[in-house]
Amino acid sequence: MPTDSTLAAPGRWRTVDILTCAVLAVAFGVVFWAWNFVWTGLDPVLAFLPPLKGILYGVWLIPAVLAPLIVRRVGAGLLTEALAATVSALLGSVWGVLVIYQGLIQGLGGELAFAAGRYRRFGTPIAVAAGALACIAATIFDVLVWYPDTELWAFKLPYIAFAALSGAIVAGLGSKALVAAMLPTGVLDRFPAGRERARI
Repeated sequence: MPTDSTLAAPGRWRTVDILTCAVLAVAFGVVFWAWNFVWTGLDPVLAFLPPLKGILYGVWLIPAVLAPLIVRRVGAGLLTEALAATVSALLGSVWGVLVIYQGLIQGLGGELAFAAGRYRRFGTPIAVAAGALACIAATIFDVLVWYPDTELWAFKLPYIAFAALSGAIVAGLGSKALVAAMLPTGVLDRFPAGRERARI
């Protein structure tokens, strides 16, 4: 009996897959834009331990995990994350067009986990790893571009670690929870995750 961790991913993209990734990207692009204000607004609150700010990162990585869990196509996370970052930039990101490059990096980070599972495993361990890797990729970019002068042990490594934890929980487990919540509604029946549910 196939499960969400063993069902093989079909190789060919369909129109519905592309449209779904686009819809997710637009929706999360708006979320990204709004989350930018949360990120900057909490600066004074987290000033006592600056690396702790990484714990807020997971929200920005959800598309990199959610899209592959739904459509199960190679590159789904990269496409959706990059498009969401582009939408965020178009709405007016405080970081300008650099968020588009960062979206690509985040998407690539998430893809590494699904690639490690040969795009045939979509269970909780892969989702958690994808969220963590996406955050690690994103925060390595951060410390190189935005925080190059900070100390390795005092800021850089703790910041990356907090972000990885956030990615694992918010993006990884959060995306699995979103898929589980959508399954009973039937909206995923045209996708491998939905068809898999029907077999169980």
